[in-house]
Amino acid sequence: MECLAIGSLPYDNPQKALTIVQNYFNKIPFWPQLTKVSKNEDMSFQFLEGMPSFFMPDDGNFRFDTENTRFFDDLEQFLEDYETIITNKDYNLLQKYSISENFSSAFRPFLELIKKNNCKFAKGQITGPFTLATMLTDTKGRAAVYDETLRELIVKILSLKALWQVNEIKKSGATPIIFMDEPTLTQLGASTYLTISRKEVTNMLKEISDTIKNNGGLSGLHCCGKCDWTVPIDAEIDILSLDAYSYAENLSIFHKSIQKFLEKGGKIAWGIIPTKDKKALEKADLNILDEKFKKAVNYLTKKGINEKLIMDNSFIAPTCGAGSLSEELAEKAMRLTFELKERYNDN
Repeated sequence: MECLAIGSLPYDNPQKALTIVQNYFNKIPFWPQLTKVSKNEDMSFQFLEGMPSFFMPDDGNFRFDTENTRFFDDLEQFLEDYETIITNKDYNLLQKYSISENFSSAFRPFLELIKKNNCKFAKGQITGPFTLATMLTDTKGRAAVYDETLRELIVKILSLKALWQVNEIKKSGATPIIFMDEPTLTQLGASTYLTISRKEVTNMLKEISDTIKNNGGLSGLHCCGKCDWTVPIDAEIDILSLDAYSYAENLSIFHKSIQKFLEKGGKIAWGIIPTKDKKALEKADLNILDEKFKKAVNYLTKKGINEKLIMDNSFIAPTCGAGSLSEELAEKAMRLTFELKERYNDN
């Protein structure tokens, strides 16, 4: 068994963050998102570089300037670039859509860490397309998720951001694992997004997942609340990451799909270390977390899924990112993730 982490850490120094990564995630290191270095590293806009006619006005809302004639020129050029990159594998052109150091202070040192340790796998991430499409709006303030053109644009820009990471990680010698962070997936089917169909969201996820997998990577999806887990399964995501500390029973609702998912080689990253609950994390120790993990797995075994099948396809993980924690609590969370994984490897 191995361990994974979600992404964000509360450090203002990339090397300090990467020391934590090296100490506790040396088998599958992750690229830390550091909002204390720059607000550009917030998941809300870390992947917006190169987005056609996008701007952030003074009121803090993220918008497409859809009423400007330049928008359509930018969109046409972007779609031409996308087709060239995807169809012809023009990775020189892909650099146009790279993630600059202003938006990813730890990414280049992260690549060096991969090379230094000869890692077999390494994890990157993007904001999930459904989540990003609910954050961004057009000039009139209407969420981009309701506009087919803007949805397509978001999916394709995120596909290129994922593909760029895939290529950079591969050049460093590791197999890339690229996660989509999709907290808004908990709202699919709710009254707020009632007109957005399950199929539309599945297709958004699948297009990005296919781009990752067709270019030599593995795809993952993280959602830290109750959601319909058959959506990422139907999108053919390789790894599902959940807040198993609080919502493990929700996963068992979809036990028939989960069993087929595991039998086909799908993996579950069990978020057992409670990074969203500071009081719980302060009290947490290995015995408490061990019991939590056993209880989480038991929800599936009670539905008839073989325990060995589950355990053979499991990762230990935090419930969510650690960027909002103190440095001390964040390190405790990362250490407990590593130590719980080691406990199961020693048994």
